[in-house]
Amino acid sequence: MGKIFYLMGKSSSGKDTVYKKLMKDPSIHLSKIVPYTTRPIREGEKEGVQYHFTDNAGFEKLLGEGKVIEHRTYDTFYGEWKYFTVADENIDLNKNDYLIIGTPESYTATKKYFGESRVYPILIDVDDGVRLQRALNRERKQETPKYEEMCRRFLADAEDFGNEKLKECGIETRFSNENLDECLKNIISYIKENL
Repeated sequence: MGKIFYLMGKSSSGKDTVYKKLMKDPSIHLSKIVPYTTRPIREGEKEGVQYHFTDNAGFEKLLGEGKVIEHRTYDTFYGEWKYFTVADENIDLNKNDYLIIGTPESYTATKKYFGESRVYPILIDVDDGVRLQRALNRERKQETPKYEEMCRRFLADAEDFGNEKLKECGIETRFSNENLDECLKNIISYIKENL
């Protein structure tokens, strides 16, 4: 029976780096679930790698076909952006185990869709000051920095990843990403225990 390991963390907690390293680890051999979004593609991103990029009409079409597992909408400085997971041809729990990046809210919806015994949370934890500096450094590298959106995300994370919300979602274990190698070692051990 296939499992889904659900990687979560506040913005700039190192989720993308952890995700890439886990996907390359041959000892756990996880397939990826690529989420969808209506937000504009960022510099350095590629279609089908970080996200499937679509528009509101594409979202509505998939929703109408009953393929949307979970979705959330963020009212950003640049308008509404949707993020969602689709039950497309790339998910087959009879054949593979998967890794996906999301939020506590999307984790809960995915767990409800596939069943609690198939979806396991992985919460990355980093000091807020470290995260803010990382976010600022990343945004400065963009051709057109979006500092307002960076700040909105940072503040929204305080609510989205609050202790009460995490408790409601049944997310108790945290993996500190102050030291990347140690963080990866602990996550890989957790995954192996639950495969």
